[in-house]
Amino acid sequence: MASAAFAQRRPHIDSELLKTTESEFDVVVVYHDDDDDNSRRGRGEKIRGLGGKNFRHHASVGVGSMRVNRALLEELKKDGKIRSIGPDHKVSAAAVGSTQFAPAKVRTATGLTTTVAANISGDGVGVAVIDSGVSNVAALGSPESCGASRIVYSQNFASDSGTNDLYGHGTHVASILGASASCDGSAQNGVAPEVKIVNLRVLNSLGVGSDSAVVAAIDRAIQLKSTYNIRVINLSLGRGVTQSFINDPLCQAVERAWKAGIVVVTAAGNMGRDNSHGTQGYATVAVPGADPFVITVGAVRDPNPGVSTRTDDTITSYSSKGPTLVDRVVKPDLIAPGNMVVARTVFPSTLTTQFAGNTTYLDGSTSKYFQLSGTSMAAPAVAGAAALLIEKDSTLTPDQVKARLMKTAWKGMAATASVYDSLTNTNYNIQQDLFTVGAGYLDIAAALASTQKIDSTQSAISPRVVKQSDGKVVLTKSYPNVTGLNVVWGTNVIWGENVIWGESLLMANNVIWGSNVIWGSNVSSGYNVIWGDNVIWGDCLPFSIALTAAGDK
Repeated sequence: MASAAFAQRRPHIDSELLKTTESEFDVVVVYHDDDDDNSRRGRGEKIRGLGGKNFRHHASVGVGSMRVNRALLEELKKDGKIRSIGPDHKVSAAAVGSTQFAPAKVRTATGLTTTVAANISGDGVGVAVIDSGVSNVAALGSPESCGASRIVYSQNFASDSGTNDLYGHGTHVASILGASASCDGSAQNGVAPEVKIVNLRVLNSLGVGSDSAVVAAIDRAIQLKSTYNIRVINLSLGRGVTQSFINDPLCQAVERAWKAGIVVVTAAGNMGRDNSHGTQGYATVAVPGADPFVITVGAVRDPNPGVSTRTDDTITSYSSKGPTLVDRVVKPDLIAPGNMVVARTVFPSTLTTQFAGNTTYLDGSTSKYFQLSGTSMAAPAVAGAAALLIEKDSTLTPDQVKARLMKTAWKGMAATASVYDSLTNTNYNIQQDLFTVGAGYLDIAAALASTQKIDSTQSAISPRVVKQSDGKVVLTKSYPNVTGLNVVWGTNVIWGENVIWGESLLMANNVIWGSNVIWGSNVSSGYNVIWGDNVIWGDCLPFSIALTAAGDK
């Protein structure tokens, strides 16, 4: 299968694949950039000849999927143009409801933006919602003619049939992103109420999908980019990290979309309470949010939504924290409202039936809304903000959008927070550092007001952290297997005196480029929790892939 030139280049094997005991199993492969059409055709013929099934190649993202036997797997391991081989992992939605909390304690999508008055509403911008499907609810109608849906394209990649939302998650996400109040008789707009929705369904009626389905949907979004002006993809789903982003099929797929000119927004995951390895929820950011190119979003809670101030808002206890496993990427990039968010969804659905107590009504309307919590709800707020920026300036690159959102993010979060969960009768004391809140709190008005733009040749790839031989931990903008990038983050500041990661978020006196240590010294608060005992610096850890969250009080 491999030419002589590639005889010594062997694919990386995902460690999870080695645990498989079945005689036949589904795999996903990532190809090297030098893979070509002739190689793919020959490989496909050989795979089928050796008993392979369901072979699919997704050219736009350089990923293939198939069902193989053990003999065929051994042949694939010799293919020098395959970068990695792994199992077809399950992925899950990054939110769930909870009947434990009253609907009144909610920051609705309305609280995120007042941009409609400024005639910036995402008009003409296509957003691909890769989720459990998006049903044609009234709020997703066109403001000019509410009978006309803004869902301009639908396709199913999930294990069950149809493109409608049977789970109830994707429609909720799409409503946060782009609901129109004028079409459902309420006062609640989404962030970008005139965006076009491209519905790519990958999660089934239980909120579960697969790597191969997500890869196929991302591939399709790239193919449809020009047809529907798809400039943003929202992925409120994920799974655990099992290998470097360089070899991970979901990470490589979202990178291809990013490089094709599409802003990719992902949920960080909801594993921030996971202390099974003594890390206090650190190093739990999910794939594909673990990729350094994309925008990864954590979830904020507002304990007093009736008060129009951010100063009392905190990170949620369940929002996943960085740095990422294996690559130690600084994540999340941003945080946004994601706790107990009320938005439209489809009734009945799995979630609305399971959490019927989360159904509520707004503004005296007889129409039903639904409350969900999770980084799933935070991601579409950022995706909507990206659509607004792109409507205002269609020349913006994905890196320019990411850099501006991070630069203008509100950086007034307190150094620590305390969150009580009445469901488990547990109090969580949280450090609000750069691995918890990233560059800060999404500020749509500030982002729209800004005219600063990084050079179009520059990359806003997230930095990573490196532990030096003397035990100090520093930020770096270089990656061992990523070359040729002109990274925007400088030696210590960006755009003059404003720091991307606010000093209060770093818990140190200085900006932490170069030789400055993240937390000053090993006696700093939280240092031993994260860096002690080689927990993060060792091999990949078997964190749960479940991406569920109840809301915080």
